[in-house]
Amino acid sequence: MRILGIDPGFAITGYSVIDYEGNKFKLITSGAIETKAGVSFPLRLTKIYDDMQMLVKEYKPDAISVEELFFNNNIKTGINVAQARGIVLLVGCKAGIPTYEYTPLQVKQAVVGYGRAEKKQVQKMVQSILRVEKVPKLDDITDSMAIAICHAHSSKFAEKL
Repeated sequence: MRILGIDPGFAITGYSVIDYEGNKFKLITSGAIETKAGVSFPLRLTKIYDDMQMLVKEYKPDAISVEELFFNNNIKTGINVAQARGIVLLVGCKAGIPTYEYTPLQVKQAVVGYGRAEKKQVQKMVQSILRVEKVPKLDDITDSMAIAICHAHSSKFAEKL
């Protein structure tokens, strides 16, 4: 199964593509869609949409996993992130790709085994599971890897039910 993991944001949207076959993970690619401050918000959303469509066309994922919105104290930021999330969900829906949403707690539970794990613990486990030398500098990319791993584990469990 090929999974596109997404950590949505309007400034940085982290993405990772992993293959998951027979309990083995393989990182295919990862990166970030970055939009520039000062550019109009609709143009920033357009860039996310266009880049997401390119990722879907190039890597042909079987599933997309997206982190649910963690709402912080800044309402404006939360609303903008929610709009970027909407773009990701739209791309998956229009491409006919099943899209799954996971809370940060579910992601940490699936990757570390503890829902209140620290970011460093998640990073170490992602590094170990995907067998990469080091985690990316951008947390958004590492988070997208964790979100993809979470879906792999969750889909395996769902198949057994």
